[in-house]
Amino acid sequence: MVGSNGNESSATHFILIGLPGLEEAQFWLAFPLCSLYFIAVLGNLTIIYIVRTEPSLHEPMYIFLCMLSGLDVLISTSSMPKMMAIFWFNSTTIQFDACLLQMFAIHSLSGMESTVLLAMAFDRYVAICHPLRHTTVLTLPRVTKIGLAAVVRGAALMAPLPVFIKRLPFCRSNILSHSYCLHQDVMKLACADIRVNVIYGLIVIISAIGLDSLLISLSYLLILKTVLGLTREAQTKAFGTCVSHVCAVFIFYVPFIGLSMVHRFGKRHDPLLPVIMANIYLLIPPVLNPIVYGVKTKEIRQRILRLFHVTTHTSDP
Repeated sequence: MVGSNGNESSATHFILIGLPGLEEAQFWLAFPLCSLYFIAVLGNLTIIYIVRTEPSLHEPMYIFLCMLSGLDVLISTSSMPKMMAIFWFNSTTIQFDACLLQMFAIHSLSGMESTVLLAMAFDRYVAICHPLRHTTVLTLPRVTKIGLAAVVRGAALMAPLPVFIKRLPFCRSNILSHSYCLHQDVMKLACADIRVNVIYGLIVIISAIGLDSLLISLSYLLILKTVLGLTREAQTKAFGTCVSHVCAVFIFYVPFIGLSMVHRFGKRHDPLLPVIMANIYLLIPPVLNPIVYGVKTKEIRQRILRLFHVTTHTSDP
C-alpha cells in the first residue's frame, strides 16, 4: 500500500486491529460477543416470524417493528462475522473494496434504521393525537412506501461516501483502529485534503440523524400535550404504547451521538474508547430492541410465550 519512499499510492487493503491493547484477550472476549450476536439474530428473527404469522399484528406499529428487526439483523451481520474472524483466527486483513462495501452497508443501514424510528414515532403520533384517522393515514400500501423510502434515503445519502474515499490517495499506515470499517476511521489514513469527506459527513449527520431525532422529539412533545388532556386510565394506556419505542430511540441515538462526538471532538482519549463505543453502537441495539419489545409489548410477549409453549397466569398491569 505504501512504498518505502513514502510516495502516494492507492490502497489495496487495510488492517483491522480489533481491540487495541487487548489483543491477548480478544480470543476469549469473542465468546460473549458471539453469544450477544446469536441473541440479537434469534431475537429479531423471532419478532419478524411472530408478526408475519399473526394476522392480528399486521398493523403499522408491528410492520415498522418488523422493519426495525430486519435492519438490526443486517447491521449486526455486516460487522460481527469479520469481527469474530479477527478475534478467533487473527484474520485482520480486509481488501479495500470489501472495506468500502462494509462501510457503505453499516452507514446506510444505520440511516435506514433512523428513518424507521422516525416512522414509528409518526405512527404513535397519529394513533394517539388523531386516532380516528390512523387507519386512513397509515394504510398498508402507505406503510410499504415509507419502508421503501427509508431504504432509498439511507442508500442515497451514504452512496457518495465510498466514492469520496476511493478518490483519496493513501501514503500513511493502513491500520484501522476499529474492528470494522468506518468512514471516520478510513478517511484519517489519507494523505490528501479530506475536507470534502468531513463536510459531507456533517451534512449527512445533520440532515439524517439530526433531523430525524428532532422530528421524533417534536412528535413526542405533541403526544405529551395530547395525553395530558386525557383521563388517568387513558394516559397510562397511551404511555404504555410508547415506552418500547422511546427505549428503542434512546438505545439507537445515544451510542451514535456519543461515537460521533468522540470521533470529532475527542482529541485526547484512550484509543480503546471509540472502538468499544463503536462495537456497542452496532451490537447493543440489535440485542436490546427485541428484548424491550418482547417485555413491554403485551401482544408480542403473549405470542413469544405461546411460540415457546410457556404458559403464564399473571395478569398485565
